[in-house]
Amino acid sequence: DEETSEEEDNNESWSNESRNLSNRILWPMKTLARRSRVVEQLVAELLQVCQKRLSKSFFPELQPAIGVGSAFEGWSPDEEADYYMLVPLKPPRGHSFHLELGHMGAMLAQDSRIRVETQCTCTEKDILCFVHTNEEELWKNQDPSLLHTMCTNSYLDAWRTVSWFQELVKSVWAAVPQSHHYSLQVLPSCWFCRMLLTSVSGRTLSVVIMFGVQQDNSDIYLSTMPVNPRDPRTTWPQTCAVAEAKFFRFVAQNTQPGSVHLKCLYLCTSILEGTTISATTMKRVVMHYLHQSWQLQDLEVWRTRDFVKLLEGILSFLLCCLEDKRMDHFFIGNDSLPEEIILPPDFRTGEKVNVLQCLQEHLPNHIAAMRAIHEL
Repeated sequence: DEETSEEEDNNESWSNESRNLSNRILWPMKTLARRSRVVEQLVAELLQVCQKRLSKSFFPELQPAIGVGSAFEGWSPDEEADYYMLVPLKPPRGHSFHLELGHMGAMLAQDSRIRVETQCTCTEKDILCFVHTNEEELWKNQDPSLLHTMCTNSYLDAWRTVSWFQELVKSVWAAVPQSHHYSLQVLPSCWFCRMLLTSVSGRTLSVVIMFGVQQDNSDIYLSTMPVNPRDPRTTWPQTCAVAEAKFFRFVAQNTQPGSVHLKCLYLCTSILEGTTISATTMKRVVMHYLHQSWQLQDLEVWRTRDFVKLLEGILSFLLCCLEDKRMDHFFIGNDSLPEEIILPPDFRTGEKVNVLQCLQEHLPNHIAAMRAIHEL
C-alpha cells in the first residue's frame, strides 16, 4: 500500500510538472488561428472577384483555396509566419488537363508535367470549337486558347501561370471588399504569388498563393512550388501539403479539447531551429507518433498532464530514426491511414520510402543531426 501511494504521489508530481511546463510555453496558436481565418476570408473574396473577371475566358478556372503548412496547421514557431494557400486549377471550357507523372524513385515525383489539349465543343453554345474551327475564324472571333497563352510546347507553364495570376490580382484588387482595410504589394516570384498585405494599423500579413492540379480525386496535387528552383518551367512536382493539412484536421477532430500535440510540435521545432534537424523532419516525427496513437485508439493520451512524457517519447522516436538513419515517408507505402485521407492507389500499395536516405549518403549531416538531438 505504501508503494502504491508513493507511485501515485510521483505520478501526481509528474503531472503537475507537465502542466506547469505546458502552461509556461508562449505558444502563438490563437494568433495563428485568428490570422488564418482573416487570410481565408480575404483570399476567398479575392478569388470570387477573379472568377467573375474570368467567367468567359479561356484561362484556368480558379477553385477555392486550401490552407496548408505550419501556420494553418497551428504549430508554426514564427508568429509572423507565411500563410500558404494552394489554389487548385481546372481546365477552362474547350480544354483538358492530362497529368504526366514523373519518376517517383525514392521520393515524390519531382519532374511531373501537365499536358493541355483542346476538346471538341461543337455542341456547345457561345463558344467556337478550337478543334474544328479554322484558325482565321478563331483568331477574328474568339480569345486564344490556353495553349497559346500559358503553355510551352503544349505543357502548362508554371512561370506563365504565376505571372498571369500576379497581374490579375493587381488589376482586381480595388474590387475586393477587404481592399480598403489592406494595402497590397505583390512581391516578385516565378513559382508562386507572394502578397504582402498591410493593414491600416501597420500590421502585415504574408500570404503565399501556389497553384496545383489535383491527381485523380486524391489529396495529392501537382504544384508550382519547386523542389529545385532550376527545374524547367513546365515542371509541376507532386506535393502532399493538402494531405498533411487534412491529417492534422482529422487529429483535431478526434482528440479531446486541450490536446497538446501541436504544442509538442511547436516546442520541438522552436528548440531545434537552426540545426540540421529541419521543421519538416520534426513534423514527420510527430505525424508518425500521432498515427501510432490513432492505431492504438489512444489519441486521448495527448493530455497536458502527460506533456513531458510525450516530449520524451517524440524525441526518443527521433533519436531512433537518426541512429538507424531511417524514417518512412508518412504517405507512401502507408496502407493504414484514416479513410479521410484520400491517396492515389500507388501511394498506399507502394514500397516504403526512407526520407532520411540522405543521412546514409552524407556522414557530416548525420553527425550534426546526432549532436543536435543529444544536446537537446
